[in-house]
Order: sequence, then structure tokens, then C-alpha cells
Amino acid sequence: MREFRLMGPSFLYLAVTFLAVALWSPAGAEIRLGQPLPPVLLEKDSGGKLDGSPWHSDSLKERLHILMYVDPDEVKVNTHVEDALSQQDFDPERVRSVAVINMAATWKPNFAIDILLKGKQEKYPDTLYLRDLQGELVSKWGLIDNSYHVLLVGRKGEVLFSAGDALSEEQVTQLISIINESLAGD
Repeated sequence: MREFRLMGPSFLYLAVTFLAVALWSPAGAEIRLGQPLPPVLLEKDSGGKLDGSPWHSDSLKERLHILMYVDPDEVKVNTHVEDALSQQDFDPERVRSVAVINMAATWKPNFAIDILLKGKQEKYPDTLYLRDLQGELVSKWGLIDNSYHVLLVGRKGEVLFSAGDALSEEQVTQLISIINESLAGD
């Protein structure tokens, strides 16, 4: 009969790997569909609105909010999602758009990104542009870092849709369907 040993280099490697994976995602960083988002405040050194004022995630209530969390180096990953949503022509009083720029995910200087964001804010006044200087939404909500994450937040602050990286056509259809179902329930 063979003896199974729990010691030695193989076991140590497995134990370290398991611990690294288990500890990799911060506690409380997982968002769940149907559940409210953990509160987040972006202000001063952590970011906020383009005018420098603070932003609190509690503002994601009373209307549907489409939140795009974007690495400035990955802005084109989900242009097909942005195009599909703009074709829907949702009433901005019922569906709000929020673009949060993950400034910690890029090598580009903040002042250059700020100039671009101010131009976008003027061009798209119905979209709220925010800066996340330290990756707060990555650590507190578990959003995908160095990529593009799309959230749909309901009127009570609950997560209705969450997907990261390049969304498939099926995911885009699902997102639009959830928005339309939520609006029909008004």
C-alpha cells in the first residue's frame, strides 16, 4: 500500500498556491446580483467628480444607472455596448449613465486624462464622469482591474447586471432586456 505524505515540496507548493488564490480577492469585494452595492466614497485623494467634489455610491438610487468602469487604456473594448445602448435612446430621467475612470490602471498622466474627460463631459452632459484615482471600485466592489466592467444598478441600489472585459452580443442583449424589463415595471 502506498503512503500519501502531506509534507514536502509538492504539498508546500499547493498550500501556498491555495492561500494566494484565497487571499487574492479582498474581503467584501464581491458584488452579487440582486444585492445592494457596498457603499463607496470617492473624494480628495481617492477621486470623485471632475469638478473635485466628492461622489458617494448612494447616489446610484431612484433611477436605473448604467455604470461603466473603464481602464483608460481599454476604452474601446466595449464601444459596441455603448453604441447599442445609445441606439435605445433611454429617457435620461429614468436611466442614468455613469462613467468611472480607473486612473490607477494606466500609465497615462492624470492631467491628460482630465482634459479628455472634461471634453467628454461637455459633449455628453447626461453622463456623469468620475475619477477613481486608487482603484477603490476594484478593491471594494471587486470590479475587474485593467479592463472594462459594466454594471446596471437598480432604483434601490441593487446590482441587476455585472460583466467585465469585452461583453458578448448575448450579454449586450441581456443588459438591454433587463433595462427594458425594469422600465416596464414602473
